[in-house]
Amino acid sequence: MWQSIKRRIFTGLLAIVPIAVTFWILKFLFSFLDGLAAPFLERFGIAIPGLGIILTLIFIFFLGLLVSNVLGRTLFNWGERLLAKLPIVNTIYNAIKQITGAFSGSAFKSFQQVIFIQYPRKGLWTMCFVTNQSQNENGEEFYHVFVPTTPNPTSGVFIITSKKDVIHPDISVEDGLKAIISGGILDPGESLSGKLPQSDN
Repeated sequence: MWQSIKRRIFTGLLAIVPIAVTFWILKFLFSFLDGLAAPFLERFGIAIPGLGIILTLIFIFFLGLLVSNVLGRTLFNWGERLLAKLPIVNTIYNAIKQITGAFSGSAFKSFQQVIFIQYPRKGLWTMCFVTNQSQNENGEEFYHVFVPTTPNPTSGVFIITSKKDVIHPDISVEDGLKAIISGGILDPGESLSGKLPQSDN
């Protein structure tokens, strides 16, 4: 039971850390840039409402402009390597990067839809993502699916399954990723179990 509680706590942390870190960074930038520019403008009698927000947006825009070119990417990669050498910081950074990558990475943009399959055995339903479709010489149609792991959806297994053996839960790919990353804590709308067929028992 204690192991289950620890897993829930860890999954909850992984779900909230990116939001908390993003909020903290934006708050820091807002306070720092506002405190830096406001006294300077006051000397000229200039007062701009929301100056900190404006400067933060400008800073983020130029940061995005910087990392999108060759020099910026080189500096960014150098910074990542530096963080990877710091014992505690690298663990937090890697966790945040994996989770944010789950929602912005190009690989996940190829997910077509969310489905349920019986895996790793009959009677156990697993959420997975359709990446492609095909059919055999008899005309039977198949889904190519990626079955991600929890709470890190960047790893998993590739399976080809018959279309007649799957269930379509009618939820978005983004909501499916949220459910997987949180270990089922974040349930998209209606309970996921309500979308599954009743057991024969």
